[in-house]
Amino acid sequence: MKAKKSIILTLFIGFVSLIYATNPGEKVSLNGYVKDNTNGEVLIGATISIKGKGIGVVTNNYGFYSLKLPQGTYEIDFNYVGYKTVTKKVTLDVSTRMNVELTPDTRSLQEVTVTADRKDANVKRNEMSAQKIEIGTIRKIPALMGEVDLIKAIQLLPGVVSAGEGTSSFSVRGGGIDQNLIILDEATVYNASHLMGFFSVFNNDAIKNLTLYKGDVPATYDGRLSSLLEVNMKDGNSKKLSGSGGIGTISSRLTLEGPINKDKTSFIVSARRTYADLFLKLSKDEKIRDNQLYFYDFNAKVSHRFDDNNRLFISGYLGQDVFRNKDAGFDFGNSTFSVRWNHLYSKNLFTNLSLIYCNYRYGLESSMSDESNFEWRYKMRDFGLKYDFSYYKSPEATYKFGYQSTFHKLSPGTVISSGGTTSYDPYILPDNNALEQAIYTSGDFKLSDRLSVKAGLRLNVFSNVGASTIYHYDEIYNSTDSTVYGNGRFIKTFVRLSPRAGVTYQLDAHSSVKANYSRTNQFLQMASNSTAGTPLDLWFTASPNVKPQTCDQFAAGYFHNFLDNSVEASVELFYKDMHNTIDFRDHAQLLLNKKLDGELRFGRSHAYGAEFLLQKTKGSTTGWISYAYSHSVRTIDGVNNNNSYVAPYDRPHTVYIVANHDFNEKYSLGANFVYASGQPVTYPVARMNVGSVIVPVYSNRNEYRMPDYHRLDVSLTYKPTKKKKRLWEGEWNFSVYNIYAHKNAWAINFTGDQDNPYKTKAEMTYLFTFIPSVTYNFKF
Repeated sequence: MKAKKSIILTLFIGFVSLIYATNPGEKVSLNGYVKDNTNGEVLIGATISIKGKGIGVVTNNYGFYSLKLPQGTYEIDFNYVGYKTVTKKVTLDVSTRMNVELTPDTRSLQEVTVTADRKDANVKRNEMSAQKIEIGTIRKIPALMGEVDLIKAIQLLPGVVSAGEGTSSFSVRGGGIDQNLIILDEATVYNASHLMGFFSVFNNDAIKNLTLYKGDVPATYDGRLSSLLEVNMKDGNSKKLSGSGGIGTISSRLTLEGPINKDKTSFIVSARRTYADLFLKLSKDEKIRDNQLYFYDFNAKVSHRFDDNNRLFISGYLGQDVFRNKDAGFDFGNSTFSVRWNHLYSKNLFTNLSLIYCNYRYGLESSMSDESNFEWRYKMRDFGLKYDFSYYKSPEATYKFGYQSTFHKLSPGTVISSGGTTSYDPYILPDNNALEQAIYTSGDFKLSDRLSVKAGLRLNVFSNVGASTIYHYDEIYNSTDSTVYGNGRFIKTFVRLSPRAGVTYQLDAHSSVKANYSRTNQFLQMASNSTAGTPLDLWFTASPNVKPQTCDQFAAGYFHNFLDNSVEASVELFYKDMHNTIDFRDHAQLLLNKKLDGELRFGRSHAYGAEFLLQKTKGSTTGWISYAYSHSVRTIDGVNNNNSYVAPYDRPHTVYIVANHDFNEKYSLGANFVYASGQPVTYPVARMNVGSVIVPVYSNRNEYRMPDYHRLDVSLTYKPTKKKKRLWEGEWNFSVYNIYAHKNAWAINFTGDQDNPYKTKAEMTYLFTFIPSVTYNFKF
């Protein structure tokens, strides 16, 4: 272990030395923050470009930028979609701090914009397989049950598909739902759903922006094979007290933000709750009256600027779902907390130190009678530290490096049972502890006006930590014996390298080709009996019996803009080669199983496909059309007779059409159409009599498919003219989910025919058809 630590330290020191080894010569620094002048929010991804030089940078996640330029006089454009461009003329003879505030362009705010970058960023940016979505875009999308949802917007991007009707779970490029890393202000969100997946945990009033990486994941992150969804909360209005909210069909929300000390300290608090359970109390049926069915969540953040070189952010999230009746109850929830300190060590070295905590828990209880009841409690917690460095050496070279450490503490379950006057010993699944560490470095380089390259390397060290019991198995997965490890003892350590590389070549002013390679590793995975996921899903770590999963992804694409960059087109091809893929044996027991790793089977998998995107970002009519083809196949020892089979999330064809039309300042119409191939499924194809019992005989694994999925949603937004003396303004949104009432299959079950016991019939269950909703949104 000491040798491994020495290697890590040597790599880290070597990279830092390399950065500072080069003399910057007579160059001076121009740096600062770019903000919205109406509320003081920093603008992430704003473009700072030097006129006539063909060079520039974008602001980071904290709105900071830095350029190192030769002494001289420059004209500099500060640009952000939806805002008026600001041009500054500056003479640089010494390092200069220039903070800039941009003014929203009210005409641009009426449009749907897919990205938050400069108008030709999709061509010039040295990045692919990543998409940013503005909150303004999300609010235009037709709502399910009156609640516009960030995850529902993500599910309309090429390469992404919903894991099931109405659910917040999603699959990216054929990957599993547990292969998506979701973070909120640096903290991991392990279950991003409310109300069994019909809503997500993200309240759009509290969110500033989000970015989905389907590949080309920055070296600062790892831990999932398929994607990274990075979500950032608002910092709070530092100019004046303001608020926003909405009253929907089954939920309402309210957000307040403002300065504690103007332009220095700001806050934001946001709360949301459903109230369907309040109507249950109006029922004449006592059993219905006593039921509880609701969720709530709460976001809070405080931002403080000590000086130009030091800023502090404290943010938290708390959410809970409750389902309860007279005989049984079920609840689950997330909480996250992060403290982040921004510090400038020099004009070009930006750092962020984060302390992170997250907690996911659920509980299930039953009291069917006085003779029998039980209670099951589950929780998992992360305690993390992350230290990121960004060094802006020059407009042509940016370096990032850092260290990350997370202690995972998983408590898979404690079940307490009792019956009458008798109490039973609790059934306790042993805790599963692990320490995950990493150092990482990356660099982004512009080699010429046309060619840009980037490279990164991440070294992951993952260790199982006692106290723990490790079970041993023979070649046919029968448990033979076990080993008990004491508290704090290191059991098994995995060391994995994650290289990243990318290149962008600009063919002309309107087109480019890009390619990248990335290796990702996954040390935590989820055991689930459902492809859509449920709150009862169990997470487990890599261990002596479970090797970490790895994925090598290769991608290439062509990007072209038309009509003065108002129409963007792209095609991306990808191939994913995955090792140590995990699946479960037939009829696996996943819940409350101390020997869960004995239910696992391992092998390889691969996925490949193509994604086509055409989007219009300007004019009265905006939106996008996408088509994606993908195929995902697994070969697992001991599953499907060792023959290859399609993965549970294989959806070969998806088509998404998203459109918005502004008739005028008062009325706008939105619509989205979704089509996706049916999910793979294993059906019973025959049956046999075993004694007096009829036993089904199933097909090969995932040999059949559910019916294809499709629906059309529409919405109409009406914004009344604001009255002069009124301090607030509002708008009405009328939405219809699945307007032509197609019955999309949620599940297909096979039951015996009551008229003929020797026949079996299939029954389809569907959740939604035609669902109208009304929401009133307001702000002040």
